Amino acid sequence: MKTTSVSGATLAAASLFSSFAAAVQPLTVQGSNFITGSSKNRFSIVGVDYQPGGSSGVSDTSDPLSDGDACLRDAILMQRLGVNTIRVYNLIADLNHDECASVFNAAGIYMLLDVNNGNYGSYIDRTAPWTTYTSDYLTHVFSIIEAFAPYPNLLGFFSGNEIINEESARMAPAYIRAVTRDMKDYIAKNVDREIGVGYSAADVASSLSDTWEYLGCELSNSTSSKIDFFGLNDYEWCGDSTFEQSGYNKLVDQFGNTSIPVFFSEYGCNLVKPRTFTNVPVLYGEEMSVMSGGLVYEYTQGENDYGLVNITSADEVHLREDYNYLATQYAKLDENLLTSANSTATGRKAPACDPSLITESTFYNSWNLPARPDGVDDMINNGLSKPNQGKTVSVTNTAMPATVYDYNGQQINDLELTVLDEQDSNRPGLAGNYTPSTPTGTASATGSQSSSTGGSSSASRTSSGSATATGSQAAATSSGAASSMVVSSGAATFGAFLASLLFL
Repeated sequence: MKTTSVSGATLAAASLFSSFAAAVQPLTVQGSNFITGSSKNRFSIVGVDYQPGGSSGVSDTSDPLSDGDACLRDAILMQRLGVNTIRVYNLIADLNHDECASVFNAAGIYMLLDVNNGNYGSYIDRTAPWTTYTSDYLTHVFSIIEAFAPYPNLLGFFSGNEIINEESARMAPAYIRAVTRDMKDYIAKNVDREIGVGYSAADVASSLSDTWEYLGCELSNSTSSKIDFFGLNDYEWCGDSTFEQSGYNKLVDQFGNTSIPVFFSEYGCNLVKPRTFTNVPVLYGEEMSVMSGGLVYEYTQGENDYGLVNITSADEVHLREDYNYLATQYAKLDENLLTSANSTATGRKAPACDPSLITESTFYNSWNLPARPDGVDDMINNGLSKPNQGKTVSVTNTAMPATVYDYNGQQINDLELTVLDEQDSNRPGLAGNYTPSTPTGTASATGSQSSSTGGSSSASRTSSGSATATGSQAAATSSGAASSMVVSSGAATFGAFLASLLFL
């Protein structure tokens, strides 16, 4: 994606057709924290993994960001839950994601996107990574970047998910760093802002520490191959566990000196049902302040029985008991603790890559990264030819497009999206009693900050030119995926809604 300046006249004309209130601020990575651009507060991920797919009866496609009505429906329920980030695994390049990305942006919800999926040519084979690290594969990856980079609420990409496990080839870590390198180099050459690239790891005790050390150290001859953040798919806390019984204390010890943000990219053990999420106050409490939050697996009920909601049809949703418990736990969170940064955490620097960082003899301890396949340097230097790019669009409807029932079968009425101003991302309790934190300003059409991993915009801002709403499919190798908007105050409605949840 090549960006050009947009004149004031062009911007004014464009705003007539795509005026909207954009709700996110740029995020930077400073040491082990995500930091919000304007306030300089810490950003903690309060998220869910979002992969409805065709099996939930909501769509005939596996891409959850291609159905605007479904995204509006889900964004309303996520916003009321308190979610500020979603993770999405499967994305299809030829589909339009403008409505969905814009709805989540208006709701103050960031997106973390995987660039791999299970389709041939769209993933790195953990058992023989050299066979799948090809120019076609990287074309797929770069298409995802082109597709979603223009959306201001894009938080970052995962270059891999659970590639390193007991089955992976010894050299798999080197290929993950190579893909990370290629992605970050492409972004640096072809995107007008920095976008973070991280990795989502399996909770395999024998390789977890080495995976984090290997991918997060500084390599002098390949600085762009270092990941910007580290996700962990963790299901250790089951039922009414404790900080010690769950092993969370060991994670704190392990990541205590991390130089990049670390968070749970999946969590929510379902061996004890219903899930009461008693780990949430601990995860977001002082004992685990080294962690940057996490994403609950998962939003939509499926065969694996992890869903927070049951989508019985495109226009009917039933909140599950798990949703109610999670809402109750989120309501207890200390906002000041979530947003407090400290100079020790933000000032940490990554260690230099060295074999001494690796503790297991079977883990690859060399940083000889594979060379790029033929033609990839040209793609990075010149960009893809005519990539399909997305753009933010007007959100003209904020009313719930589906019938929603609580866990007891009672219909919940008058649900509506609360459109947030540019200074605000979503947080628990915000949508029902929303007052903008600061006056809304006006951003330029190409004004994403070069140091950010997210973007900001204002109530009268257009998208940065043409950008994409496509992407090759992004990733599930998971352990389990022209008018202005109407702002809803919704305080009374939300009060009744929350009361319906807190029946515990």
